[in-house]
Parts: sequence; C-alpha cells; structure tokens
Amino acid sequence: MTVQPVSQARVQSAIALASSRTGVDFGYLLGQAKLESGLNANARAGTSSASGLYQFVEQSWLSVLKKHGAEHGLGWAADAIGQSGGRYYVAGASRSAIMGLRNDPTAASLMAAEHASDNKAALESTLGREANGTDLYMAHFLGLGGATRFLGTMASNPQASGAALFPAAARANRSVFYTSNGQPRSLSDIYDRFAAKLSDTQTDSDETRAANLQFAAQALALSGMNGDATVVTGNNESAADAIAWANSTMSQLGLRGGAATGDSVLRPKPDHARLAYMMLASMGG
Repeated sequence: MTVQPVSQARVQSAIALASSRTGVDFGYLLGQAKLESGLNANARAGTSSASGLYQFVEQSWLSVLKKHGAEHGLGWAADAIGQSGGRYYVAGASRSAIMGLRNDPTAASLMAAEHASDNKAALESTLGREANGTDLYMAHFLGLGGATRFLGTMASNPQASGAALFPAAARANRSVFYTSNGQPRSLSDIYDRFAAKLSDTQTDSDETRAANLQFAAQALALSGMNGDATVVTGNNESAADAIAWANSTMSQLGLRGGAATGDSVLRPKPDHARLAYMMLASMGG
C-alpha cells in the first residue's frame, strides 16, 4: 500500500491546533516535530517501534492516548486500551487503527502537546525549577523516568557517559550517544546538542512566524478586494484557497456558527480568534 505524504501546511496547522487547545508553546512543538521526524507525519524509525510526526514508541503512545484521548474526540481509542502489569495493550481489530493514529498529524500533535504538558508538571515537581524546552525534549526522548535520571545525574556529574547510563537507548540512537569516531558522549554533551538543535528550530519558527504575519496581513485584505488578491502561500496555494481550506477545517472541528454569525477564519468569534489566525498563518509557511 502506498502511503501518501502529508503536506507541510497540514502538519503546521495540526501543530497550531494542538498548541491552541493545550496551551503548549507552538514553537516548541514545531521544533520537536522537526527534530523527531523532519515534519514527516509518516516517518518510521528503523531501530525501534517509533512512528509518526513525534516518533512515539508504542508504550508511550498508548499511555498518553489512554489518558488524554477522550479529551480530544478519541474516546473510542482510549476505551480500547487496557493495562496489565504496568504495560498498555490493545486487543482486537482496533489495534491497527489506534497505532496508525501516530501518523495522523492532528492526533499526534495533540498527544505530543498533552505529553509535554504532563512532563513539564512532573519534572518541575521533581527538579524544583522550571522545566525548559530541552528538559521537555529529554522527557519525550527518554521517558519521564529516564529524563529525571538523566537530568539528576547531569546536575551532579555532567561528564558521565550517556551510553553507560542508558545502554538500550544508546543502541537505538547511536548518533545521539556516540561521536562519529565512536567515542561516548557525556550527559552534558548530549543535552547541549539537543539544546542547540532546538534553538535552531526555534529560530526557523520565528522566521516562519514573521513570514506568516505578512501573509496573514495581506490575506485579510481579501474581504475588501473581491477575491482579486495575488498572495501565494508557501505551499503554492492562492490565499483564497488557503482561507477556504481553513474555514472548512474550522467547520469540521465544530468551531463555526455559519455565515450569519460571521465566525470564519477572517472574522472569527473571540474565543476562536487565536486558532483561526494560527490556521491561516500556518498556510504561509
């Protein structure tokens, strides 16, 4: 079966939706997705069960979906997930569909945001300080327990070998834990490399936001130009097509009250304004 690629516009809109619904920073979620999959919703790891935009491994995916799925219209999936002996499982025909949700950008982004929010609260409680983006990424990469161990050990012994502390993770992610000549990286080296990569993606995100602001400002003029604008999005769609797509998506999400209420991407209700802008702006990236 041929897997159809997912457009960058759809991916960024899914991340924007997740950020709006959960309050988790859009820039962090975008940066995490770039690091994990290069914004490829169909990415699959060759050395583990990781799949999708955020490279969720099986147990992490089932855990967060069980906890938060019902909050986002995925109650059918959450209800099908069971737990035994500390491990999550899915029995029956629904397993394939549930694991396949990792490759749906909206479901994956929502669960990544919820996962980050949960990890942030837990890490801050344990560390006694505010958790930054790199801390959150470590929790996604190693799991909450692994990240707590990593950060705690790094605080007391930053030069400790990451591979010695996490041999299984090192086998599955050799380039993270070893240099090109085979030398093991220290905990501080691993942490600093992730911090630098997240910083780079944050810069890209800021540049994308600047371009999106220009696009959105131009697109807003459509309402007074009878559709004659010549704005083109980063996905080579006209602004009119981009707005039509975003309006349609808002309708599917149940966020529009119809033309009579004026609840559209260009004239949203106040409680939908942020989501509408983010959906529209993301089309410009």
